Amino acid sequence: MRIGELSNRSGVPVPTIKFYVREGLLPAGQLTSPNQASYDAGHERRLRLIRALLDVGGLSLSAIGDVLRAVEDPAQPVHKVLGVAAKRLTPPQRDEQGPELEDARDEVAELLQRRGWRADAHGPAGESLAEVIVALRRAGHGGFVELLDDYAAAAEPVARADLDYVGRRVAREDLVESVVVGTVLGEAMFGALRRLAQSDASARMYDGDTAGGPGGDGVEAHGAEG
Repeated sequence: MRIGELSNRSGVPVPTIKFYVREGLLPAGQLTSPNQASYDAGHERRLRLIRALLDVGGLSLSAIGDVLRAVEDPAQPVHKVLGVAAKRLTPPQRDEQGPELEDARDEVAELLQRRGWRADAHGPAGESLAEVIVALRRAGHGGFVELLDDYAAAAEPVARADLDYVGRRVAREDLVESVVVGTVLGEAMFGALRRLAQSDASARMYDGDTAGGPGGDGVEAHGAEG
């Protein structure tokens, strides 16, 4: 196909496609004449992945380049490719240091050991969790940290479901796209389900009626009523 058709099929403007080619994010088309190039389904797939990383994942073009290089390297195990993508999705760590953060890091490490998780306590996700623990304590809700194991237990089946979905993919680009979309939108979906479950639990625990039933506002309704 020509670049105009590629643009129509992918929804990416022609100038943007040319920019991605110049930046090395998208392979150049095959020249059919000095001023014409031909593109194929592989280019369309790559554009879809770039847009997923950019629009859904919120990655910078630099981060997208890192992910694409990992995808293109056949020597990289799939686990490594997924790790690169997931790492780039984790919010940047703050430069904050101090005894509170060190204590929180120890708690994260203990949590991983207690649950037998094969994960890096000092990696981006571990650091993010440590920062959340510090923030909870500074906000006067340190007791919430006692729920770490409950949250971890809830996260395990969700993680298995995520990877089961990813495992249905065969192509490497499909794998990475699944991680990006699953991580970002999956977290949004899980958050919405959690709020719905809270609405139901709140109604059952405090109302004794159907205020949190279908169409009800649950937790939100309690807040509005004071």
